[in-house]
Amino acid sequence: MTPYLLPRAAAGLCITACCTSALAGDVYVKAGLNGGIVGYAQPLSTSFGLRVDLASVGEVQEQRSNNGIQYDAKLKLNRAALLADWFPLESGFRITAGVTSNQYQLDLQASGAGGTLTIGGTTYTTSAADGLLVNVRFPTTSPYLGLGWGHQVSKGLRFSADLGAMVGRATLTSAVSGPLAQRVSQADLDAELASWRNTVARVRAFPQLSLGLGYSF
Repeated sequence: MTPYLLPRAAAGLCITACCTSALAGDVYVKAGLNGGIVGYAQPLSTSFGLRVDLASVGEVQEQRSNNGIQYDAKLKLNRAALLADWFPLESGFRITAGVTSNQYQLDLQASGAGGTLTIGGTTYTTSAADGLLVNVRFPTTSPYLGLGWGHQVSKGLRFSADLGAMVGRATLTSAVSGPLAQRVSQADLDAELASWRNTVARVRAFPQLSLGLGYSF
C-alpha cells in the first residue's frame, strides 16, 4: 500500500462512520515516541470505535560513527494509521488494532572526501566522488497492536494515552559510489556492514507511546 492511499482510505471510513453514527467523535493531538500526532476518533458504540491519525518526527540529521567510518545520518519518521478500538469494560480502557502506512527510514552516507575510507579493515584511497551509502527501511505497511485509554463515548475535553507497537522487520541495503565501487571487495563490504545487519535483524517492531488531549463537540 502506497503511503498516500491509507490516509485517504482511512479518512473515507471515518467520514462514513461519522455520518452513520449518532455519537460525537473527537479531534485530538498527541505527543510521544513517534513525534507529534493529530487525529480523529469516531465511537461506533460504547464498545467500539474507529480512529485515523497522522504522526511525524520530521527529518533528523546527525553524525554517527561505525567501525571507524563517519556517517552523515538522515532519519525520517512519518506514519499514518487506521485504528479500531475495543472497550471491553465500556470504560476508558481499550485494546487497539490496526494498520499503519510508514515512512520510517535511515540513510547513512559516508564520503570519501577525506582521502581514505577503511572498509572491512582495508584502507582505500578515495576522492570526493567516492562514497558508501547504507539504507535502513521499515516496511511501508505494518500491523499495529496496542493498549490505551480514552476516545470512548464522552463529551468535552478528553485525555488519552497509547502504548503499542508497529510490527515488522527492518531491512538493510548498501551501495558504493564513484570509482571506489570498482575497487572495493565484496568481502570488505560484507564485513563493514555485518554490524549494521546484526542490529537491523533485531528490529522486529517499533514501539509507540504517546499522551494526548482531545475535544468532543
